[in-house]
Amino acid sequence: MAKRLKKGLRTIIECVLVVLVGGITIHLVEVWLGDEEPKVENIIYMIGDGMGVAHISSAQIAQDYEPLNMERAHYVGLAKTYSANSRITDSAAAGTALSTGYKTNNSMIGVTPDSQPHPSIREKAEKAGMTTGVIATYPVTNATPAAFVAHVDNRYKEDEIATYYISNEVDVFMGGGSKRFDQRADSLNLFDTLREKGYTIAFDLNELKDVSKGKVALLPTEDSMPSYLDGRGDFLPNATAKALEILEGNARAEKTGFFLMVEGSQIDGKAHGHDLEGMVAELKDFDNAVKVAFDYADEHPGTLVVVTADHETGGLTIVNGNRKFDPQDRQVDYSWSTGGHTGGMVPIFAYGTGAENFSGVFENTDLPKIMCRLLGLDKE
Repeated sequence: MAKRLKKGLRTIIECVLVVLVGGITIHLVEVWLGDEEPKVENIIYMIGDGMGVAHISSAQIAQDYEPLNMERAHYVGLAKTYSANSRITDSAAAGTALSTGYKTNNSMIGVTPDSQPHPSIREKAEKAGMTTGVIATYPVTNATPAAFVAHVDNRYKEDEIATYYISNEVDVFMGGGSKRFDQRADSLNLFDTLREKGYTIAFDLNELKDVSKGKVALLPTEDSMPSYLDGRGDFLPNATAKALEILEGNARAEKTGFFLMVEGSQIDGKAHGHDLEGMVAELKDFDNAVKVAFDYADEHPGTLVVVTADHETGGLTIVNGNRKFDPQDRQVDYSWSTGGHTGGMVPIFAYGTGAENFSGVFENTDLPKIMCRLLGLDKE
């Protein structure tokens, strides 16, 4: 039972005591109150690339309106997505807004339009002594994960972006794109450098079954990972669980918290291709990773989970149909208005400690600023 109190008081702990007296069950609720916000120690930031409200609705229909895991969210909001130079953002500018709190031009990563670098929330967390991680199913050098690690004027400088994983020492990173580390134009083998820095290098998640702390790079594929329907399986939720295990191990050893960014990368690609079945499969896979994060927050007070998107892709509209959704059933009509991105707002789902700060309508740049404040990083 959650109680929300106004007038400057916040609910910190709620305990339910069940007492059996003469066969009667009495529920006694004790609420501890204080003037300070609950302390956020860990943040799991989850970004569904290209995920708009209609994409979520499609996944709901696909399972006959059984609730998605993200519907467990304690608070819900909306975020505006325009970039510094366009009403329609790309993933680079949106990722930069979501990571640094600054708008930039399309195609730019971690820098403002005048090419001035700004630290991401992950970098601020790292500087403050927290342990950090990044997960994607596209290459880890792709726009969204890159925005939490690198500072370049063009998202396609992926060889350069890869070097930031070394110079910025991301403790745990998992995803596609191994060729950016060992098949480079400059002939450098960044895996050798990572090993020198103490990283465990893995190319299959099973190789990490006995790893519970330390620095880890998991890159199973040379480029993007396969789509869910093409055999990727449960990599994203399983990688999320493993990353949380490792980051928790690091945090305990270092007596600190952690920051983890998880991207559902391929929702976007399937929407670009107007592949509704593939998009729904990617979104449900991302939603399973959300379950891992929400469950972790339930078991670890002080953990905040924020789920959002960088932009909407495809202009998806559901215009007719019955409750039994089948992409091949012509009784269910859906429409894509574009092969690109659109300028609509995207959803925010917040769960756990500090979630109440994400109810309302926001600039996408507000999200990392709020998280930094909750972690005490706004003073960094």
